Amino acid sequence: MNDLLQRLTQVKNGFKLFESEAKKIIDNKTLSDSKTIAINMLKSQFYQIRCCAIFVLGYIAAKDNEVLPLLEKTACSDESWQVQEIIAKAFDQYCKDNGYENSLPEIKSWLSNEHPNVCRAVTEGLRIWTGRPYFKTYPEVAIVLISQHKASDSEYLRKSVGNSLRDISKKYRELVRMETSKWDLQDQKIAFTYAYVLKRH
Repeated sequence: MNDLLQRLTQVKNGFKLFESEAKKIIDNKTLSDSKTIAINMLKSQFYQIRCCAIFVLGYIAAKDNEVLPLLEKTACSDESWQVQEIIAKAFDQYCKDNGYENSLPEIKSWLSNEHPNVCRAVTEGLRIWTGRPYFKTYPEVAIVLISQHKASDSEYLRKSVGNSLRDISKKYRELVRMETSKWDLQDQKIAFTYAYVLKRH
């Protein structure tokens, strides 16, 4: 384990090693042991080790009902943007394993959290939303869920909302237009989000 921790902390860019090492833990340990290892790794001062831990937790979240609340709690407390990115991936992994339609209660619950990091884990994690099962069939549901944070106090979250809706608009331009036509663009926060919906690469 010490060798693993040393290798992880040497990573300066990217997340591939964190993910591959997490898979090795999952493949070679029991569910219970994988969870214990990940929880211990979450205590590390090094974001690289915490990222690997989050990957592990994401892979087992649909199999252990204690894991998703732990991920939610970590999203509220961890100050590393790298860790926040992996939490978004872990939430999507949970939805994939559990089924996106079956995960609607958890999606709505996380989106109702007062902490913007938790909400962003959903808006960002499920990108591109309409590439996911269920939302591919019901893009209007994705649009409504994402749009509820168009006026968030968090610029970080509003950027994710705007970017996610822009993704969807590439295939469902009229649906997104219908949603944004109802927005109060006199509100500076909403206007900020709207600008990201329209932004072109």
